[in-house]
Amino acid sequence: MSEAELHDRIEELEARIEDLADLAARCRRVIAFAKVVMAAGAVLLAAAVLDPARFGPTALIGAIAAVLGGIVVFGSNRSTLERANADLQSAEAARAEMIGRTALRVVSAS
Repeated sequence: MSEAELHDRIEELEARIEDLADLAARCRRVIAFAKVVMAAGAVLLAAAVLDPARFGPTALIGAIAAVLGGIVVFGSNRSTLERANADLQSAEAARAEMIGRTALRVVSAS
């Protein structure tokens, strides 16, 4: 592989690493939101069960939907986050290996 091709491949890997880091950050935000939705749903569910006269069936169904929806979103994004982190580590290792193959020059500080 020529030096120019190696440089281009490293740039592609760096772009991929940046995309994967963005994906991981989005997954973390969605996971945090899913936890909040699950907690709010659980609180509303407990309130609806303890005082059914105050909360109607709509609140009960909404609370159950919030808990179940939060669980689904949490699980889906957690698996996506794990996959993104594994791909990120793989891309970083490949980038480090390619950088190790380049002919680096020492630049003096004069």
